[in-house]
Amino acid sequence: MSENYQVGSVVKGKVTGIQPYGAFVALDESTQGLIHISEVTHGFVKDINEHLKVGDEVNVKVLSIDEKAGKIGLSIRATEEAPEKPVVTKQAKPKKRQASVKIDPSLTEAPQGFNTLKEKLEDWIEQSNREDLIKK
Repeated sequence: MSENYQVGSVVKGKVTGIQPYGAFVALDESTQGLIHISEVTHGFVKDINEHLKVGDEVNVKVLSIDEKAGKIGLSIRATEEAPEKPVVTKQAKPKKRQASVKIDPSLTEAPQGFNTLKEKLEDWIEQSNREDLIKK
């Protein structure tokens, strides 16, 4: 298998089967490989049938060869140039509005009937030191 194909080489193949997870490609009469759905094209592929049909001739790059399992990993995406990403300029970005929050100083003090955590912590420490509250 590996004597005919090397990792990194680009070869022509024919799609022989399509599954939801990828497409099987015959490289010659006795060698077949798999193009995983993520290697079909750049970007997201929801349905592989929208990109490939049985009988299509495709150029594929050999990604991996597993002699023991007899599997060859292929990629169409690796043979194509990646599309350019759109350049985002600072002017194109929407400006973030800065929220101004005004805190009423009367709210920072504990309201009547409630203790602050600091006060409760002091109470708990005091209670933990009292002998009459310790269970025996």
